[in-house]
Amino acid sequence: MCKGVKNKIISELDVFRALVEARISQNLTQKELAARTGIDQADISKLENGTRNPSLNLLKRLADGMGMVLRIEFVPKRK
Repeated sequence: MCKGVKNKIISELDVFRALVEARISQNLTQKELAARTGIDQADISKLENGTRNPSLNLLKRLADGMGMVLRIEFVPKRK
């Protein structure tokens, strides 16, 4: 696997992991988050399992449903 593809996969997994951790930190089930956001529970499951890529708008809706703000940063790479 080339380095660029590997880095892309790792960063996507980080997003999925962060979504699960945020939901759990709010003591929400996928079903409860779905009710708060209007996003189908099956779609939330797909997002958390990495089988669906979220749009920025969808991530914002999920964050709002958890009472959070979505923050995206550009951080220098470690050398």
